[in-house]
Amino acid sequence: MAKSSADDEELRRACEAAIEGTKQKIVLSIRVAKSHGIWGKSGKLGRHMAKPRVLALSTKSKGQRTKAFLRVLKYSTGGVLEPAKLYKLKHLSKVEVIANDPSGCSFTLGFDNLRSQSVTPPQWTMRNIDDRNRLLFCILNICKDVLGRLPKVVGIDIVEMALWAKENTPTIPKQTNLQDGVPVAATVTESDMKVTVERELVSQAEEEDMEALLGNYLMGIGEAEAFSESLKRELLALEAANVHAILESEPLIEEVLLGLEAATNCVDDMDEWLGIFNLKLRHMREDIESIETRNNKLEMQSVNNVSLIEELDKLLERLRVPSEHATCLTAGSFDEAHMLQNIEACEWLTGALRGLQVPNLDPSYANTRAVKEKRTELEKLKTMFVRRASEFLRNYFASLVDFMISDKSYFSQRGQLKRPDHADLRYKCRTYARLLQHLKSLDKNCLGPLRKAYCSSLSLLLRREAREFANELRASTKASRNPTVWLEASTGSSQSSHNADTSSVSEAYAKMLTIFIPLLVDESSFFAHFMCFEVPALVPPGSVANGNKDGNANDEDDDDDLGIMEIDENDGKAGKNSADLAALNESLQDLLDGIQEDFYAVVDWAYKIDPLRCISMHGITERYLSGQKADAAGFFVDEACHQIERNERNLRQMGVLSYIPRFATLATCMEQYIPGQSRDLVDHAYTKFVSIMFVTLERIAQTDPKYADVFLLENYAAFQNSLYDLANVVPTLAKYYHQASEAYEQACTRHISMIIFYQFEKLFQFARKIEDLMYTITPEEIPFQLGLSKMDLRKMLKSSLSGVDKSISAMYKRLQKNLTSEELLPSLWDKCKKEFLDKYENFAQLVAKIYPNESIPSVSEMRELLASM
Repeated sequence: MAKSSADDEELRRACEAAIEGTKQKIVLSIRVAKSHGIWGKSGKLGRHMAKPRVLALSTKSKGQRTKAFLRVLKYSTGGVLEPAKLYKLKHLSKVEVIANDPSGCSFTLGFDNLRSQSVTPPQWTMRNIDDRNRLLFCILNICKDVLGRLPKVVGIDIVEMALWAKENTPTIPKQTNLQDGVPVAATVTESDMKVTVERELVSQAEEEDMEALLGNYLMGIGEAEAFSESLKRELLALEAANVHAILESEPLIEEVLLGLEAATNCVDDMDEWLGIFNLKLRHMREDIESIETRNNKLEMQSVNNVSLIEELDKLLERLRVPSEHATCLTAGSFDEAHMLQNIEACEWLTGALRGLQVPNLDPSYANTRAVKEKRTELEKLKTMFVRRASEFLRNYFASLVDFMISDKSYFSQRGQLKRPDHADLRYKCRTYARLLQHLKSLDKNCLGPLRKAYCSSLSLLLRREAREFANELRASTKASRNPTVWLEASTGSSQSSHNADTSSVSEAYAKMLTIFIPLLVDESSFFAHFMCFEVPALVPPGSVANGNKDGNANDEDDDDDLGIMEIDENDGKAGKNSADLAALNESLQDLLDGIQEDFYAVVDWAYKIDPLRCISMHGITERYLSGQKADAAGFFVDEACHQIERNERNLRQMGVLSYIPRFATLATCMEQYIPGQSRDLVDHAYTKFVSIMFVTLERIAQTDPKYADVFLLENYAAFQNSLYDLANVVPTLAKYYHQASEAYEQACTRHISMIIFYQFEKLFQFARKIEDLMYTITPEEIPFQLGLSKMDLRKMLKSSLSGVDKSISAMYKRLQKNLTSEELLPSLWDKCKKEFLDKYENFAQLVAKIYPNESIPSVSEMRELLASM
């Protein structure tokens, strides 16, 4: 018989190495197989997925007490034993041998402290009955000697156990009273077999019959050796009788052998036939597989052909040029009635060109000859259409203006001042607005000549209207015909002319401003969008006055150019908008250049009548421009807001943002120069500025959460410092000053809390755990909770407060490290010390309440330490 693993000293040493450090002694170690059985189904042992394990019985002595354990060890990847589970034998309630296992080597151990009793306990399987009995007897002996009780035993044959006990009594160790922590071996006696059986294997009557039967022999149940010898002799007699019976039945055996030979021949023939059939079936199977392979290839080829035809149809549809669009693009009319067809043709051409580009076309098609030829054909169509449309629009603009100039009813006439009206002109131009948009998408360069042609034609019309209006205005204004001479000596005849009323001259100038400035603004805005400049829809009306040079006529050197340079570069298209703005300013210069001569003429006429009237005309110009600059100021505010927003697209920001001090300078200038009636406008500008400043500040801070609070507190502090004086006199700025102050305090609190918690994390985390538990349990129970014992408190205090001066110095250095504004450091350090003292005082109160006998540094000592640093 193979040596039992229970006697394997190497296994015992491996187990002792696995539990080294636990102060436990190995009593018995044995190899087993672990599985989970299928309960309630007969004939199924449930050894599926059996895993090798080692069961080790161990004891641990502590004074006069001895504890017993059952350890389960498993093999790691390297074949080294490592602990898997630990059971206390004091909880062992039942030992049950699996009845469905005919070998009798499988059993389960039931423990009364398992969390879920509904889960099937693991099933342990031994190599043989001897190993099983050896383990179970050792468990029972330890339970009896160490614990003073025995678990219930179910499914073990009493006779078999008794016989085995007699034969193996000298070799079975059991755990007795320990001497100096060393287990003492003893033999198993019949008294050790008094175990509780939950379910009897035989009835009472059967047991009595069995005892009577055993009594017929020479020994009782205790004479195991004699009983075994008797059984061996009876077994030999039975075997001899069986051999004799076999020899007597030789004729029958010969007949059986003949029958077996005949059957063997039949089986050989059958095997030959089956081999033939198998060969034919293999050939048929190969033929079928070959046919299936060919069919699959044909099906795949058919599917691919269908998909290819569909793709080619789609490509051909893209490459096809509809005849109606081709006719319209090459020889169509541009009359108003045919504009819808022209627009549809342009849309188709734009889509077709875009569809032949790589993002919208499969790259595998992009370099094919058909696609290249079709792209060339579409480019030719585009060039031809753009040339025809450009030529038509140039002639159309010139013909419209020539028609209006030739009709005198459009202009002022003698005795009748005519306000210019361009509604009909714009209506006719709008008919071709969509055509211009498509021309821009097809060929941007074609718009340059069209813009010049439009400006040239409309400039003639505007100058003619201004000249006729100015002439009739001078003719219809009643004023002295004799120029006033102010530097010569006064005469009686001229004294009356000095007193003549010349206010009508100023009124005439104001009337010309009122009529023509809005007209020029509207024309500039219409031109910008009709000619597809990418600029905002609203153009401030006051800004155009300088483009007319009418303000300069009164010696006012205002350098604005139609307000176009104030327009913001929206939507991240800075470079593109800048180019469009430059082109638009150049075109507007062509459009409005020369019209200022008629304003000069009116001023010169007024000067000849009364030179002092130029002063009142200067005031008229100032009032007109100030009334118009409200809208222009809106563009300035929007531009500044977008400048602020662009800060968040920069790289990581550190320190005070540049727009904080710049805003303070701007606010100071605005308060010095604004007139009293513009208070609401300035307050609205302040609101817009500061709102976008704070929003942008928060967004920039979120890009780097680690330094967000430092960044916020520095900028909010800079905002308060720079606007302190203005906030005392401007209510709107005072509101935002208080808002910045609140945000600064919040950022300081967060940053200081983070620094304190980083340096004294264990200390205040311990306090937080205590505070959380005080909502659910009484203070007296807290020292008995896991991690909150007095020992844990001492360990935490030792790690957190030993060298507290160094920790506080590190806290100061960490506060100083990330700060770029050194002037904020003293106040922040004072806040940090106060916050730390508050937290520590709260912690000291908790310790005094929960651990009254434990001593910690007092709050006063900590305050003195902080004050000295």
